[in-house]
Amino acid sequence: MMIKTLLIFVCGLIFGVGLAISGMLNPAKVVGFLDIFGLWDPSLAFVMGGGVVVNLIGHHFVTSSGQPLFAKHFSLPTRNDIDLPLIVGAAIFGIGWAMAGLCPGPAIASALLNPNDGLIFCLLMLGGIGAGRLLQRRISE
Repeated sequence: MMIKTLLIFVCGLIFGVGLAISGMLNPAKVVGFLDIFGLWDPSLAFVMGGGVVVNLIGHHFVTSSGQPLFAKHFSLPTRNDIDLPLIVGAAIFGIGWAMAGLCPGPAIASALLNPNDGLIFCLLMLGGIGAGRLLQRRISE
């Protein structure tokens, strides 16, 4: 159990350092990427591309081993349909990302490094998650 916790910590640390080095903790960097009709900053595409390449390589090695390191079997999603809640949730996420220049991963790191922006965003994000769950429960009743 200790090795699992240590590995999780190291992976999170690497991810956080990568976010900081790439400038992803700076909301202006993200907004600059999304501003395609203004002063567009394409550097975020390289960050995302690097993440996709690393994920593809890691995914190949992990899934080809047949079993995860710390579980008895893989727990992969089985649904592949696109429904209204997925579209609405993705749209709300995208609007929030464009408005704030932060998404959950960088926001958590920003809460530690830049509490003025990151902490407020995290609190509002948790409020939005709570409101979304409440709305989902009311709709499904």
